[in-house]
Amino acid sequence: MAKRLKAAERRASILAVAKVLFADKGYHGVAVDEIASRLGVSPAVLYHHFPSKEALYGEVLDTLAAQRESYVDAALQSPDDFGSVLLRMTLVFASSVARDPDYLKMEMLSTLEGAQVARQFFESHWKSFSDYIEYSMRELSQQNAVSQINPRTAGLMFQGMVREALYAKCILHSSRYQSTHLPDLITQLVGLFLNAIQYKE
Repeated sequence: MAKRLKAAERRASILAVAKVLFADKGYHGVAVDEIASRLGVSPAVLYHHFPSKEALYGEVLDTLAAQRESYVDAALQSPDDFGSVLLRMTLVFASSVARDPDYLKMEMLSTLEGAQVARQFFESHWKSFSDYIEYSMRELSQQNAVSQINPRTAGLMFQGMVREALYAKCILHSSRYQSTHLPDLITQLVGLFLNAIQYKE
């Protein structure tokens, strides 16, 4: 018989198990019965805490949002040039994903499934990077400190590089990058990006 938990503990355990299953199978690949079975309770227990699977999925996203990293310190530290700030922001984000790779898995599956709410959530998660890159490159372009590449295109390129690196390192655990520590890999990628846009301090 499953141990009787307090309401807050039960809710937390449901969210934890649901996050793992949604990350492994996506929203449409997980049934409420499966979540209940993994927890050792009846579906009625889940519905007592969450009115629907959609509500549960939304709560999982809200939990992820509450854990979102802050880039304030990264932006305020010195040196404060574009390349240094971008590197610090990316290291903060990469460290966050490394601690909880389920986040990246949920992002990828939600994209494949076309889940609108989830897609909007994950797009907003990358917005800190795209906004910073676009705003900074427009300023730097006026100073002839970067090439005339479209800032939005540059932001997309950067996002793709970082996402692929995190996927290879934190999800696939690719042997090709096993000997490269994640901070070193991120530092190299940021350097490649800065070279690609011909950034000059």
